[in-house]
Amino acid sequence: MNFELVEIVPRELKFIFEPKKQSSCTIRLINKSQNHVAFKVKTTSPKKYCVRPNTGIIKPRSSCDFTVTMQAQKAPPPDMACKDKFLVQSTVVAEETVEEDITSAMFSKDDGKYVQENKMRVILVSPPSSPVLSPINGVHSDLPSYKDSPRKDEVRNENISGQQERDVNGVHSHSGGFFEDSFTRDQVTPRANRNPPQELDENVKEFKKENANMQMEEKHVQLETRKHGEEMELVKDVENMKYKISELERNLSEAKDTISKLTEERKFAAQERESLQRELVMLTSKKGGRKVRVGFPLLYVVTVAFISMVFGYLLHY
Repeated sequence: MNFELVEIVPRELKFIFEPKKQSSCTIRLINKSQNHVAFKVKTTSPKKYCVRPNTGIIKPRSSCDFTVTMQAQKAPPPDMACKDKFLVQSTVVAEETVEEDITSAMFSKDDGKYVQENKMRVILVSPPSSPVLSPINGVHSDLPSYKDSPRKDEVRNENISGQQERDVNGVHSHSGGFFEDSFTRDQVTPRANRNPPQELDENVKEFKKENANMQMEEKHVQLETRKHGEEMELVKDVENMKYKISELERNLSEAKDTISKLTEERKFAAQERESLQRELVMLTSKKGGRKVRVGFPLLYVVTVAFISMVFGYLLHY
């Protein structure tokens, strides 16, 4: 399956950062398919963010909004760079599925089911009146970035384990998958506690893992495409066989009709022959019943003889 089930607008979460104030961001999910789609939102920092709703059902060709609220923070991160990540998972479900039926098992790829996963990064921007400027075109402001000031949220982040994937409401979910492999504890740990070589190694490992996952997804898509092509060829072969069978049945029906006509003609010819034979027998019997007489009748001969004798006698005298 190589198409998007859900379109996400916007693709990034932007929060206006103000110390000791909450900030919210609304994301819209658009169902681009003809099926009912279930979604689930996860994050690497479930205690820092609140998502409502974090699960739901989107009807075909419809949309659904969820709001992400960032809890109040005492100070901004260094250079206004936030390492938090979000993951939006979506998959096709039955039409009768309701929100209470959604579980973490629905988004498991173990059974070969297609699950769309979209990673979203967090961008922090300063309010217009703030002296700390947000990054513009990759260049940060030269103003103080609060690097040297200790923050309680950094201490708290050190105690958060990134070995297990969490839902946005703080409840643990399944441990496998693309999201967990991409974001580990070392990546969530503040930048000040990591040295550059270690960070480079972790980035290389992360890149290798993402590359391996992308290759696996590409192979899965190719396998699905090949399977779909084979199914289409099989359907074509079945249709051709059905067409040939229908042609044979039609020819067989025509042959049966022809044989029936010839049989009827043969019966009619036999009846005609029998009728002619009966007429011939009748004519023969009538002709044989008549007696044929040859020569003159006896009375005629006697009469002629008598007349001849009388006439001779008269001539003699």
